[in-house]
Amino acid sequence: MIDPWWWPTVMIIVAGWLATDIWRWIGVFAGGKLREDGELLIWVRSVATALVAGVIAKLILYPTGILAETPAWLRVLAAGCGFALFLAAGQRVIVGVLVGEVVLVVGWLLLGGV
Repeated sequence: MIDPWWWPTVMIIVAGWLATDIWRWIGVFAGGKLREDGELLIWVRSVATALVAGVIAKLILYPTGILAETPAWLRVLAAGCGFALFLAAGQRVIVGVLVGEVVLVVGWLLLGGV
């Protein structure tokens, strides 16, 4: 039996598509019938927010890669500045993200980063 070189790539693409796209379609069909202030949607929004908060906390407290080379106080400072400017700018996510990144990168460079 001949095993083509491209077969693993096709399997990854198909499996990745099936694993994510089916939930998107279910969301599209079910989402039109859900009330925005309904308990189910409030729960889903709460779980999504908690997951994002958990990922951010993990990145700040237990970083990996190049982020692990920055001091913890700088990561906390960058997150705090990003959050403060997020609120000050009328809850614009892009402002909070960009400010946090700038504080982190500038602080890293000032401390002797590459």
